[in-house]
Amino acid sequence: MTTDFIVRPARAADARVLAELRWKFKQEDHEGQPPRSARPLEEAEHWIHDRLIGGHWLAWVAETGGDVCGHVFLCRVERMPDPYSDNTPIGYVTNFYITPSQRNKGAGSALLEALKQHCRSTGFDTLIVWPSERSSPLWRRSGFQLPDELLELPLDT
Repeated sequence: MTTDFIVRPARAADARVLAELRWKFKQEDHEGQPPRSARPLEEAEHWIHDRLIGGHWLAWVAETGGDVCGHVFLCRVERMPDPYSDNTPIGYVTNFYITPSQRNKGAGSALLEALKQHCRSTGFDTLIVWPSERSSPLWRRSGFQLPDELLELPLDT
C-alpha cells in the first residue's frame, strides 16, 4: 500500500479542482460525456466555494505530488435543543471520491480517518452516509453500520 499522499482540510481555493473531481465522480456513474444541457462546472465550483467559506460544509482532500487525488465532504446537521441530552450535531458524509489511479493505496481510508477524527474531537454524535454499492465495503471497514432507527421517505416517487 502506497502512502505518498497527504490529507488536509479543503480550502475555498480548492473549489475548482473539487468541482472537476465531482464531475469525474458523477461521470463514472453514467456512460459517456454529460449532455450539453448539463449543469456547468462553474456552478459546482461556486457552490463548493461558498459552502466551504460558510463553514456549514467541510471537506478533506488527499494530495499526491501536489495534486488533489481525492476528497470527502461533511455537512453539519444541527439538532434541536433537548432538556435531557446534548444537542450534538449529526454529520452527513457525501461526495467521497478517489481518482482511479490512486484507489486501493490508502488515500480513502486516510480521508475517512481524518473526517472521523475531526467529528470525534468537535462533538458530533453520529455520521450518516448513503454509500454506493462499490464503496459500501470501505464504509463498513471504516466502522459504519446499518442504523436501528433511521427511516427514509423518497419524495421523487
